[in-house]
Amino acid sequence: MSAHDFTFSGLDGGDLNLAIFKGRAVLLANTATECGYAPQLRELQKLYDTYGDRGFMVVAVPSNDFGEQEPLEGAAIREHCETHHAVTFPMTGKEHVIGQQAHPFFRWIEDEVGEAAMPRWNFHKYLLDPEGELVGAWPSSVEPTSAEITGAIEDVLPR
Repeated sequence: MSAHDFTFSGLDGGDLNLAIFKGRAVLLANTATECGYAPQLRELQKLYDTYGDRGFMVVAVPSNDFGEQEPLEGAAIREHCETHHAVTFPMTGKEHVIGQQAHPFFRWIEDEVGEAAMPRWNFHKYLLDPEGELVGAWPSSVEPTSAEITGAIEDVLPR
């Protein structure tokens, strides 16, 4: 099993199947528009702009699981992220990322690497290699454009 086996609801309807990213490195983050870490959306966009042409993708998974900091729904989330943070990368529909209702992708993360890798707050980041394997995880406090994350991205970009 890999990340490519999972499908999310699309923010604008339909489905977002992670299999469409086969062959690309993906940084997936749980997000919330009202979180103090929301400025990281601009940093995620910077990563997408910097590495997108080299086989890299960012995917945001809006969630209201922490502090009820994602009050918006559907298209309103996209509109807010585009207007306030210039986001152009894909976003899933709003999902649970912890607990019994967590999306199967996050339960897979827990099965793969244990509870310590589960989100503890908004903007937890997961790096997937082009084969859909989990190769890195960082908590909210690690900035998306940190050397730690950009170095890991560089290591898994398609050659």
